[in-house]
Amino acid sequence: MYNLRRLEVLRELKYRGTLAAVASAMSYSPSAVSQQLSLLESEVGAPLLEREGRGVRLTPQAEILVARTEKALRELERAEAEIAASLYEVSGTIRVAAFQTAMLALMPTALTWLRENHARIRVEATQAEPDTSLPGLLTRDFDLVIAETFPGHVRPVRASEFEHHLLCEDAMRLATPAPVGSLADLAERPWVMEPAGTPARAWATAICHAADFEPDVAYVSADMLVHARLVEQGHAVAFLPDMLWFDRAPGLLLDRAPGPLLDGSAGHTRTVLATIRAGAGEHPLIQTFLTAIRHAIGELPARTGYPPHRRRRHH
Repeated sequence: MYNLRRLEVLRELKYRGTLAAVASAMSYSPSAVSQQLSLLESEVGAPLLEREGRGVRLTPQAEILVARTEKALRELERAEAEIAASLYEVSGTIRVAAFQTAMLALMPTALTWLRENHARIRVEATQAEPDTSLPGLLTRDFDLVIAETFPGHVRPVRASEFEHHLLCEDAMRLATPAPVGSLADLAERPWVMEPAGTPARAWATAICHAADFEPDVAYVSADMLVHARLVEQGHAVAFLPDMLWFDRAPGLLLDRAPGPLLDGSAGHTRTVLATIRAGAGEHPLIQTFLTAIRHAIGELPARTGYPPHRRRRHH
């Protein structure tokens, strides 16, 4: 029988790419990683790595081992969940990654609920965008990722590796410092958007294209608070999510984003998801944290982005 720890080293190499990265992640020295892989090759009786430039790549035999290791780890994760569920009190550490507005609007309330109801649960939370945090699920840097998707720009489901749990739909609204008649009226105005290559940027650009103009993106930031500040000071226009106003009324004008809907969606919204590794969904730590996050969503203000007296309609 193959040594599971050595199989995990091989699996880590597939996802992390270099021996140095595997050594850092597993608290080994690079020489120890090489030794573990050499021993595994001896056990298997076939080469597992091939030189590729300055690096290495996995052989077909190594890919077979990694695929089987994934299945074995999922079964062990299910066993861990069943054992944890059999215990009287939920305890342990859960490592979570969340994008910025979820970290601001949801995480503190969820942590308060956990402190009051499950004091033996420790949460280690990291602010990270889904493009970097989702791969961290596979490398087991995180146990749960709070991610966002946009209409027409949904990330691959990867059903064999991930489970997705819907948390909420968060309306995206057109944010302007002064009233406008239509989205096309903003063709000559400077915009603030997220960095190129992100789903949020692709979605916002597609909305502008549907209104027959190319947005003048003068300001780029992944920080939604920067977006809001630039709009409030009259320097830009933007699309902003309702969740951003979790603790204050906005000092700008907000309306449901005009223009055609994308991908058959019912409205201009982003979908907020909790993503976990396949097989981990029944673990009490996961279930309890999901309860805490859903509690936090229920505690969000009832307003839809702006106070009722400032609501207006486009004509």
